[in-house]
Amino acid sequence: MTQAKKISTPLTDDVIAQLKAGDDVLINGTIYTGRDAAHKKLFDLIQHGEKLPFALQGQIIFYVGPTPARPGKPIGSAGPTTSYRMDAFAPKLYELGLKASIGKGSRNAEVKQSLMKYKAVYLAVTGGAAALVSKSIKKADVIAYPELGPEAIQKLEVEDFPAQVINDMYGGDIYEEGRKLYERK
Repeated sequence: MTQAKKISTPLTDDVIAQLKAGDDVLINGTIYTGRDAAHKKLFDLIQHGEKLPFALQGQIIFYVGPTPARPGKPIGSAGPTTSYRMDAFAPKLYELGLKASIGKGSRNAEVKQSLMKYKAVYLAVTGGAAALVSKSIKKADVIAYPELGPEAIQKLEVEDFPAQVINDMYGGDIYEEGRKLYERK
């Protein structure tokens, strides 16, 4: 097992170029949350040429709708949601400078092409590890769409947030590679 690569936001093309499908990473810095409803609102702003609630350049969006925080904690359980629900919006966000997204499950061909074209990566967090992941979140603030409740966009400050590179900028896909290993010939 290889040691996890420590990365910090904002991410650069050079950092993205060093990440390969299958790499474990520990993220430090700021990441943002956003699920389907928030993505739709962001997409509408983009289509109308309006300002987004945060700059996408070099950033990471975590597809999560966390549970309420317990007293003294910045956030509740923070498990990833299924990523394909954001596939319609993701290519445009990568085009505008987003460098990574975090979720669970496979991405469609258009998203994978966008990762290669715009030098970005798709990361996954193991479903069921929500309580563990939340320990890496040191601060959480709603910055947009509070009316969406747990699906509001939050700015998270994270330390050693664990994730794995699923799709890299070279077309690598750890899910496809794993499937090939165990396919019947």
